[in-house]
Amino acid sequence: MRVLVTGSAGHLGEALVRVLRGEGHDVVALDIRPSAFTTHVGSIVDRAFVAQCMRGAQWVLHPATLHKPHVATHSRQDFVHVNVTGTLNLLEEAVAAGVESFVYTSTTSVFGDALAPPPGAPAAWVTEEVAPVPKNIYGVTKAAAEDLCQLFHRNQKLPCLVLRTSRFFPEPDDDKAVREAYRDENVKANEFLYRRVEIEDVVSAHIRAAERAPAIGFGKYIISATTPFLPEDLVELRRDAPSVVRRRAPGYEEEYQRRGWRMFPSIGRVYVNDKARRDLDWRPRHDFSALIRRLAEGGDLRSGLARTIGVKGYHAERFAEGPYPVE
Repeated sequence: MRVLVTGSAGHLGEALVRVLRGEGHDVVALDIRPSAFTTHVGSIVDRAFVAQCMRGAQWVLHPATLHKPHVATHSRQDFVHVNVTGTLNLLEEAVAAGVESFVYTSTTSVFGDALAPPPGAPAAWVTEEVAPVPKNIYGVTKAAAEDLCQLFHRNQKLPCLVLRTSRFFPEPDDDKAVREAYRDENVKANEFLYRRVEIEDVVSAHIRAAERAPAIGFGKYIISATTPFLPEDLVELRRDAPSVVRRRAPGYEEEYQRRGWRMFPSIGRVYVNDKARRDLDWRPRHDFSALIRRLAEGGDLRSGLARTIGVKGYHAERFAEGPYPVE
């Protein structure tokens, strides 16, 4: 199988290339930066370059993007060029090449302000039915690219699935208050309850999506760790999250106490991956309970793949306030 992977020098791109090569696929890996996992150096904004890379591809996995942290360093027009025009180029050339499956890596950031319930309201139960309300140019362009994918399935019959991934970046949190109040590993462990996913599971979701796209045609899927919470927990999650976690994930407190970690007092959103697990037959391995078991056995917070890839960062420069300031 010849697979085109965009953004191959990036965190997810490298992970996809590593796994696909390990499974014996012929991987065409493109990025604007050279790397050990990049076979073609160039920009997805360059239509001729995209056409060259697309030759013979059966699957396209498209994680290349300007990310939310780039809002501080790139113009809005840059976001349109890369996230919208670049995706359009890939879709056009995928149709011309007769690609069997196109998988677009989107983000839960497209939900934007829909993730922030007003004071006193229950936590948000976030499924694919929630209407996005993007709050910055990153979210706007990712949502627009999702719509392009839908358009190319409808009009050109391109099998195209959109994966809205939750957090899997290894960098420290971009919220200064969170960084100052909690240790980094503590933050990430807490997030596995409601808004984080392990990169191993993100990779497996992409592969399952590519396999299933011809049968499904088009769909949007939340890719996040399986939450232990239920809809009836949403009111209490805003008021007293530790009590809900104690009930839904018993036994975590001993490991947290041993490490000096704390649970967040309130949780305002919960990402739900039911549709992805059902439609894609996706079986994520890393959830909060599995993480606690691994830590109790002396293991690492990160999967083996995450440890191998390490931390890449988003910017060449350093900032006074956090690793990546955003709007």
